[in-house]
Amino acid sequence: MPSLENPFQYGTVVDGNFFTDRKEELPQVQQMLSGRNHLVLISPRRYGKTSLVRKAIVESGRPAIFVNVQMAMSASGLAELLLKSFLAIHPWERFKDALKKFRVKPVFSYNPDTNGMDVSFDASTKGSTALEDVLTLIDEKSDAHDRLIVVLDEFQEIANLEPGTDKLLRAVMQLQKNINYLFLGSEESMMTAIFEDIKSPFFHFGALMHLGRIPYQDFYDFLTERLAVIRKEQAKEDARQILELTKCHPFYTQQLAAVFWDLSVRSENQASVLSAADAILRSLSASYMVLWSRLNRTNRRILEVLSRDAKLQEIKEFPSSTVYTAASRLKKEGIIIRDDDFALEDPFFALWIRRSKQQAAIGFSPVGT
Repeated sequence: MPSLENPFQYGTVVDGNFFTDRKEELPQVQQMLSGRNHLVLISPRRYGKTSLVRKAIVESGRPAIFVNVQMAMSASGLAELLLKSFLAIHPWERFKDALKKFRVKPVFSYNPDTNGMDVSFDASTKGSTALEDVLTLIDEKSDAHDRLIVVLDEFQEIANLEPGTDKLLRAVMQLQKNINYLFLGSEESMMTAIFEDIKSPFFHFGALMHLGRIPYQDFYDFLTERLAVIRKEQAKEDARQILELTKCHPFYTQQLAAVFWDLSVRSENQASVLSAADAILRSLSASYMVLWSRLNRTNRRILEVLSRDAKLQEIKEFPSSTVYTAASRLKKEGIIIRDDDFALEDPFFALWIRRSKQQAAIGFSPVGT
């Protein structure tokens, strides 16, 4: 079989032909960007928030910067990330005079690892002052007719910075005219508290949008069209089997399809979806075993039930309060998610649990914790 480019991509931001069209969500994001409003986008990790936002921004043709709030350890650290991102799309020489007006002077240095410029503020710097100066600069130097888009990923992490950082951000942002803010977050309860709690500084600061799994038919068509290049007769059944395993989770669907494609090309179409899933399990089995070993019996029982798509109400050996408290912790850790109901985030972990139980390799005895 001739060498063909794998049409499935995972683990990085997906764009171009690799992007699975979000037929409803993409126009919504684009509409928000066309006005002067801000957007709050919430979904579990690896649902494709960043890919969706990047596609909308690319099609808008407007300048944008991306900052992962999770990487900031302090308010001054957030200021550094924002300034570095802004100067990455604008020659810093244009702003030398403006930078001199900063109440707290940034320090610039060359980073040989990235072949770029690093920005830092002195450790003794008052973070709120640095952050206010940076946000003011970004707004003043942005074009009112070609507004800058600022994407703040994992925005719920703002709660872990110095007290009052959220109040400062809101106070500055609400006066800005040349920026659209997109707040992305994976912790639904924290993001909802930030933007929906009337006591929060960011109460109703942006339109709230939840990103769910890609609809079955959209993903089915996406997979079938691409798999038909190498497996014309079997493509529909292959797509069905992939989605049955991944339950339309964007990341894991792309992962399984990519591995299946590679195996099919190498084996002259002798591979199966199940063999691709087996290959993924082999690569992840050690990690799953480590994770499993760290869980107490209550958590193991919860995951065993969810791995079968059953309900937590099935668990009778522990008090319901204990079960739901444990489930909330597992959700916070990203091991389970909650759409309509609780579910395992990783369908391959679910498959590993089911198989391990069948092989009696791990115990599920509901005794103690």
